[in-house]
Amino acid sequence: MNYPHPIIAREGWPFLGIAIAAALAVHLSLGAMPAFPLWIIAIFVLQFFRDPPRVISGDAKSVVAPADGRIVVVEEVRDPYLDRQAIKVSVFMNVFNVHSQRSPVDGEVKQRWYNPGKFVNAALDKASTENERNALWLRTADGQDVTSVQVAGLVARRILCYVDAGKQLVRGERYGFIRFGSRLDVYLPLDARVKVTIGEKVYASTTVLAELA
Repeated sequence: MNYPHPIIAREGWPFLGIAIAAALAVHLSLGAMPAFPLWIIAIFVLQFFRDPPRVISGDAKSVVAPADGRIVVVEEVRDPYLDRQAIKVSVFMNVFNVHSQRSPVDGEVKQRWYNPGKFVNAALDKASTENERNALWLRTADGQDVTSVQVAGLVARRILCYVDAGKQLVRGERYGFIRFGSRLDVYLPLDARVKVTIGEKVYASTTVLAELA
């Protein structure tokens, strides 16, 4: 397990505090029935910002899922960040998934790019190039390059990334968070062996997306 933070993501503490305070205030002043919708909202906020510990799968050659969700893309494309042909694997997160992002590989952050953009449905492929996004170029110890891209969604309006160039990450290490629905794109070398299929549910750090050559 790699779990150096509380089970409720720190990004959610202000939202959870406000939701509980509002529900409690209405409950005490007006009663349970008027407060019921606010308690539902508080429960939703609580489940959205949960961040449970996960087993870190694989070894130094493994590419693990950077987020929970469903595989929506597995295809050869042009990596727009490293200007190369690559295998793209995309994970779509709905509002019921854990939204913490973890490093897909053991490696050094060589560069980070932030691009402002739109907020179209993250399940659509055009979200990869049109939406707000934050990309990390990761290089493994044996020189393999992997690009991990946080993409905002229709409801998501805030990408958080806590690392920059020069940072050493280990597989499964937490590096960011996206609030309220989004997507993660991973660009892999062409000789990587993909282990997942479209439609498959994956779990951050636990599911192995691919094996590097």
